[in-house]
Amino acid sequence: MAITAAMVKDLRETTGAGMMDAKKALTETNGDMEAAVDWLRTKGLAKAAKKSGRIAAEGLVGVAVRAGRGVAVELNSETDFVAKNADFQQLVREITNVALDAATDVEVLKATHLNGRPVEEVLTEAIARIGENMTLRRMHALEGDTVVSYVHNAATEGMGKIGVLVALKGDAAKAQEIGKQIAMHIAATNPASLAEADLDPDLVEREKSVLTEQARESGKPDAVIEKMIEGRMKKFFEEVTLLGQKFVINPDITVAQAASDAGLEVTGYARVVVGEGIEKKEEDFAAEVAKTRAGA
Repeated sequence: MAITAAMVKDLRETTGAGMMDAKKALTETNGDMEAAVDWLRTKGLAKAAKKSGRIAAEGLVGVAVRAGRGVAVELNSETDFVAKNADFQQLVREITNVALDAATDVEVLKATHLNGRPVEEVLTEAIARIGENMTLRRMHALEGDTVVSYVHNAATEGMGKIGVLVALKGDAAKAQEIGKQIAMHIAATNPASLAEADLDPDLVEREKSVLTEQARESGKPDAVIEKMIEGRMKKFFEEVTLLGQKFVINPDITVAQAASDAGLEVTGYARVVVGEGIEKKEEDFAAEVAKTRAGA
């Protein structure tokens, strides 16, 4: 029986198995979908499907830099315990290196080969082997004259809970030194953008609307209100943009000034935090015990 792409797609969606494994299962079972599912289960390749609905909000961010290019890759797991597992950490390291070599975004990374197989398939096998759902969630690539990386709460070399990349223009040696400090600053302050021009227009408009309403409540003349809004927006830009923020190493100057004093220019950055934006399921342990006892 001819094995079609649609059959392979259906089996992959049903089991969570990799494309090549799904195709092989259908070939081995002459296109019988149920038999193919059982074939995958016996090989331990369908286990991932059972875990795919679980929330994976822990994990690690891997960072790597080489020759003016840096990447930060987020690989999520269900528990922090697995994130401390040497097998998981090796997977993060290998995927991050693949990203540094060849990938431009997370979808390209999933399709890029690692040890002869697409990263997505390697991850599916790891889910079955390690026993937790995992998600290759994000990848950021950054390029510049010099790219510096920093990992906060490092689990091991090159990976941790927060990964930061900073791109700088200027003397390479000075960029390495000041870049590390700026990366630490970014990890601590979480700027919304590099500069005012890079801010999300919706965020700016929302802030201006709030500040305008606050100023109007003062009852002052319109001319005074305009000045109040202008001053408060200026303060807002200083607080949320990297270049406008007070440098944590020396609060007397801004990040832009710190870079300028070293003869450098910050041209870009990326900050990736494990589980950022994922709604974690809150477990009510008492209710779970009560439910278990009721069903006993």
